Amino acid sequence: MTGPRRATAAAAALALAGALGACSSGDDEPAGAPTTSATPTATPTTAAPAERPAVGACYDLGFDEALAPTTTSEAVDCAGDHTAQTYAVGQLPTYADGHLLAVDDPAVQAGLAQTCRSSLAEYVGGDADALRLSVLRPVWFSPSIEASDAGEDWYRCDVTAVVDDATLGTLPPTMEGALAGDGLDSLGLCGTAAPGADGFRRIACGLEHSWRAIDVVDLGASYPGEDAASTAGSAQCQAAAGALAADALDYEWGYEWPTEEQWVAGQTYGLCWAPA
Repeated sequence: MTGPRRATAAAAALALAGALGACSSGDDEPAGAPTTSATPTATPTTAAPAERPAVGACYDLGFDEALAPTTTSEAVDCAGDHTAQTYAVGQLPTYADGHLLAVDDPAVQAGLAQTCRSSLAEYVGGDADALRLSVLRPVWFSPSIEASDAGEDWYRCDVTAVVDDATLGTLPPTMEGALAGDGLDSLGLCGTAAPGADGFRRIACGLEHSWRAIDVVDLGASYPGEDAASTAGSAQCQAAAGALAADALDYEWGYEWPTEEQWVAGQTYGLCWAPA
């Protein structure tokens, strides 16, 4: 059959207020960004360093706890309810050009953010695009300044699932390989309505939904500008939704793109949406 396609675009600027590690948390910092607010004591402590975190450990964190730069939460049994699982642990890179850097130095924290973001996809399975199409988000922690002065030099990367606005979901006993196979059926990124429409919320695909993120739009290595970003994925998203539609001549599609602020915060791609 020939003839023009009739597609309804539901486009909106990307706003991930509930997405950890790739969004603004209400101020100028990315949500989950591990900047420290701790203040060193006047007298340095001589207490022995605490035990280093362990990969595979589970924690029952609330949303605000997951956004904090440091944590004192104790590990819980992974067979029980928990909202975070550690997937990487290492030593903070606190030396640069022969100088010792403070735990809250921007260079230290930027390196930590990059390490945790880049290593999550391998742990949960799938590729980078599968991770971007999911509700899984990395959060990271480092010692407080006081603990750092006592000799603690670890970092900890945890995986969480933002299943609804400001809500962390309960995770399975292990998140290793969670996106392999049909993992996106429950952990994929879905919506309660078309993106940009009234009532639209980002939720996990395991919850009742009407739209689904279906493809990732690569916007390049640097922010292309608002106008270019807003049109860069139109053709790709229309084609992706058309390939899934029951009627190739009448279907809906959606495209979201990041603002420059969101790009700086780590949201460097657009998303294509289609009715579920």
